[in-house]
Amino acid sequence: MQVSQEDFEKAKDQLKFLKTDPGNEVKLKLYALFKQATQGPCNTPKPGMLDFINKAKWDAWNSLGTLPQESARQQYVNLVSSLVSSESSSQVKEIPPDSKSDYETLQVSTKDNITKLVLNRPKMKNAINVKMYEEIMEALEEAAKDDSVITVVTGSGDYYCSGNDLNNFANVSAGGIKEMADNGAVLLKNFVNHFIDFPKPLIAVVNGPAVGISVTILGLFDVVYSTDRATFHTPFSNLGQSPEGCSSYVFPKIMGLAKATEMLLFNKKLTAAEACSQGLVTEVFPDNTFQKEVWARLKAYASLPKNSLAISKQLLRSMDKKKLHEVNSQECECLKERWLSDECMNAVMSFLQKKSKL
Repeated sequence: MQVSQEDFEKAKDQLKFLKTDPGNEVKLKLYALFKQATQGPCNTPKPGMLDFINKAKWDAWNSLGTLPQESARQQYVNLVSSLVSSESSSQVKEIPPDSKSDYETLQVSTKDNITKLVLNRPKMKNAINVKMYEEIMEALEEAAKDDSVITVVTGSGDYYCSGNDLNNFANVSAGGIKEMADNGAVLLKNFVNHFIDFPKPLIAVVNGPAVGISVTILGLFDVVYSTDRATFHTPFSNLGQSPEGCSSYVFPKIMGLAKATEMLLFNKKLTAAEACSQGLVTEVFPDNTFQKEVWARLKAYASLPKNSLAISKQLLRSMDKKKLHEVNSQECECLKERWLSDECMNAVMSFLQKKSKL
């Protein structure tokens, strides 16, 4: 069915009214289809390597090759229509009881003496963008002061968390890389400090695969429960980066230097069973009974005396707290240098280019 110019213009207007950010990958696809529909095949010079944004756009447009303009218009209209339909259906979903609604990337609720933080970007596999970093810190600050006994972190959908959203790098202009690195190091240091200093029992309910920062900070949790289908991956070397979340100190203490090296330097992905045997995970549950078993146990924990738990945690954690802050600072300084290196930039650009191919 042929798409009219009127349909095309209507689709352009509908985009303006989307309330949910569809993510950079979809936005790149929309950009490429729009350019192909209005101008035909890519006809502009390729931007420089450090011009992340324009290079990603150019790669997306160029990947369409000789796709006819009429076909590009059809695909553009279809994609916009699917985004509008998806948003309309998601708006009618019920908000969980006791949910605090002032977060964009999280679902936060308090019930039965448990404050639950749900990473809620399921379409992005709960990748952590800048907004989510900020909201997790805010939610932890509130949880530290509320009347709950324990705090639980888990994920929405099939993933626990796919780590740092590398599109954070894509939204940087060619001249703003140093500022991005400086700001990113400050943000990460503050983020990790919130976990080091959290006063109540902090429990991770790992409902699916975990990557990067979501794995490294697990050593700062008091208990980690996992489904048997979860995996744990820290692919820092693949991306030209270095460990964070105090993992360079905590992981060797937990699993021994040899196993920590294999994971942090050589990108070994652990199964849930392996992570448990090495001490990173407290206990693994069958996926089909995971939620039922874990939440029954958490409700029992939440009935214990609040102050007793907080004081006991303080005793267990206080001896290491100063050292953890020192390690966090050192890791963030190292990461800032890595982010400015050609090695890291090339690795991240390679990753983003693979994602932008249509």
